[in-house]
Amino acid sequence: MPYLALTGLLWLVGLAAGSMAYAADETESAPAYTRAGADTCLRCHDESSAFPVLAIFKSPHGRAADDRTPFAGLQCEACHGPGDAHAGRVRGDDVRPAIPFFGDSSPASASEHNEVCLGCHRQSAGPAWPGSAHEQNDKRCVDCHQVHARKDPVLQTASQTGVCLDCHKGLRADLLKPSAHPLRHGEMACGSCHKPHGSSGEKLLARSDLNQTCFDCHADKRGPHLWEHAPAAEDCSLCHLPHGSNHPALLTRRAPQLCQQCHSRLGHPAVAYTPQGLPDKGASAAQLARGCVNCHTQVHGSNHPSGANLTR
Repeated sequence: MPYLALTGLLWLVGLAAGSMAYAADETESAPAYTRAGADTCLRCHDESSAFPVLAIFKSPHGRAADDRTPFAGLQCEACHGPGDAHAGRVRGDDVRPAIPFFGDSSPASASEHNEVCLGCHRQSAGPAWPGSAHEQNDKRCVDCHQVHARKDPVLQTASQTGVCLDCHKGLRADLLKPSAHPLRHGEMACGSCHKPHGSSGEKLLARSDLNQTCFDCHADKRGPHLWEHAPAAEDCSLCHLPHGSNHPALLTRRAPQLCQQCHSRLGHPAVAYTPQGLPDKGASAAQLARGCVNCHTQVHGSNHPSGANLTR
């Protein structure tokens, strides 16, 4: 064989050998999956451990017969990542390596954690999740959702509010006020008005604005009315506090103080309500009891031909 041909052949053999060695190095350095899958995890994470996981077999994630679930594939490691190093034997005072995802000492960022969930649940999260308030504040899916629970509390009407209040602590007192939506009774949930995964409206509202969100339940107030009350048509929160109030009907103030924020007494047969109460002389019954709404009962709008003053 000519010398040049032999030299070229040796070079090609050396290149191939080097490539194989490099590939072997990469394979050895890559994280490895456990051989026994979930059986390896369950040796430690049983019901007596600090992190019990057996309830996952009663949840949708644990259905091995469903090709869409983690347990139809890599089981626990489908979400937590390769766990061979984490599950291996630890010697002496060595620290056990962290599981790649969802462990207390996991090095993954919030966005990396969320990408694991979005790999299956991107459609459920919806297109508004990127850039939403929770995403921008680095909230992880698992901060609200419990994957190993038989029933995820945040997906249950009766328990969802408690999950939200873990972060939104300032609203807890509002929900306990005398007049409030029945959130604390489990008859509705935060998700009845808000979309936690993102919304085109402000405050993550379920609809494009506050009024449209309120009309989902309070359809009788929707209108259009022959005679409209301007603040009612513009913004429900001008008169109502949605999370709770010390005044009836979630009002920001009681009548007549509430009405007198916009309406002057000039030209009206009644007298103005002052900080000292009703004047001794010339007081009108229109300022007593329910105040203005003793006569102006249709405060959200009227369809009566004679309802220009919202009296009928």
